[in-house]
Amino acid sequence: MKVYTNLEIWMAAGSQHLYGPETLKMVDRDVRDIAEGIDADERISAQVICKGVVTTPQEITDLCIQASSDDRCAGVILWMHTFSPSKMWINGLKQLTKPVVHLHTQYHRAIPWDAIDMDYMNLHQSAHGGREHGYINARMHIDRKVIAGYWKDAEVLERLDAWMRAAAAFQDMQGAKICRFGDNMREVAVTEGDKVAAQIQFGYDVYAHGVSELAEAVDAVGEQEIQQLIESYLSSYTLEQSLRPGGPRHQSLEDAARLEAGLEDFLKAGGYTAFTTNFEDLHGLSQLPGLACQRMMEKGYGFGAEGDWKTAALVRAMKVMGKGKGRGTSFMEDYTYHLDRENQLVMGAHMLEVCPSIAEETEVKLLIRPLGIGGKDDPVRMVFSTPAGPALNASIMDMGNRFRLLVNCVQTVEVTQETPNLPVAKVLWKPLPDLTTAAEAWILAGGAHHTGFSKDVTVQMLEDFARMTGIEMLKIDGGTTIDHFTKELHWNELYYSMKAFSQGI
Repeated sequence: MKVYTNLEIWMAAGSQHLYGPETLKMVDRDVRDIAEGIDADERISAQVICKGVVTTPQEITDLCIQASSDDRCAGVILWMHTFSPSKMWINGLKQLTKPVVHLHTQYHRAIPWDAIDMDYMNLHQSAHGGREHGYINARMHIDRKVIAGYWKDAEVLERLDAWMRAAAAFQDMQGAKICRFGDNMREVAVTEGDKVAAQIQFGYDVYAHGVSELAEAVDAVGEQEIQQLIESYLSSYTLEQSLRPGGPRHQSLEDAARLEAGLEDFLKAGGYTAFTTNFEDLHGLSQLPGLACQRMMEKGYGFGAEGDWKTAALVRAMKVMGKGKGRGTSFMEDYTYHLDRENQLVMGAHMLEVCPSIAEETEVKLLIRPLGIGGKDDPVRMVFSTPAGPALNASIMDMGNRFRLLVNCVQTVEVTQETPNLPVAKVLWKPLPDLTTAAEAWILAGGAHHTGFSKDVTVQMLEDFARMTGIEMLKIDGGTTIDHFTKELHWNELYYSMKAFSQGI
């Protein structure tokens, strides 16, 4: 299903004139068949556009320049149908700025044993043509994706789609704007970072705005817009009686609607795709934007609490990667543990800001309760739980000489116990391989307390995203041991320190 209707993935085959015009016609025919076949598969989320066969250094350079300058092109699939001498690719690859996947496949699945001859061998040379192409990429230190296998196989198509989803997120980050209302939560380290380094590494920019600017946008919201949102709440959620029209707390619901409308107007006017708030800086607002943040995430915006712009950008990227899958992505925080020996669990939540895209299909409730911090009126919030199933938590940290992406695979479990005194949206999960190992590894790696939680995004998507952005990635999964994880941390530290030194950083 095509969910990225404004993006394209280009595909081209490499060859050379050595084989003659008839062979090149067949190369062109085959690459078009493969591109059309991949594009037609329901697992593929972006349109695949065939750019034919390239046979000279100039054709290759032209392709790479065109891909780099075309805003619709999110990435390039390269296939070496025959032997394409890799020196032809040097100038083009030096200028290519879009993510690349090297598809190492061949047109026919099986060798035609009875009919195979030298004409067949001259045409179907991926086995060693791909190695030539692999060499020049390795020699030029291009960190690209390589997918080997038959192009019609489900595994190959699923891996291609994961890469496409990461490429869509990478494209979305280029020139993106992150809105930061106020500053960082006081004295917190992990939510800080080098914004200039982030813009160089990822492509997005962080813009600071005083909360008073948001308050002005909120005050400018008209009554009609508020009433339209109230109608949306009534049709979409189960409201406690006090919030319903005529109820004693209905004014608080109108205040929450005004906050949502003002926030959305501000973000749209500024062209922002993600934002942060801070409960220590609420000047001019009647309540902490809880419902407003939940609703904006539901619409696809990234969010980070307490000034956490790195997590806001990551949540947005994960929203883009998981688009159309329907199981949800949210801002999250490891909040508290259940340390029962037989059933160790993590409760994930936040004060208010958890996205309803991860909610059970059963009702989502709108409640109003005291918050206890922030010094403002009681905020309105959605309350729900999350269904059981596989998921992951991901976090980005600024490690000084690099950015680190840390991922923990988890198994979400059903919430079976009532929490009448904890009126927040929440998730229960079992970290893999177990809570003790996962928590120790997370802390050893300096993992943040804020994460992007997703039931849509996969480890492979995040691995591809890390490769595209050139950042470190560590994963904690069912096979993790502290001994090996610690060694990986030490190896990575050495590698990135040497890399920074070689670049004069």
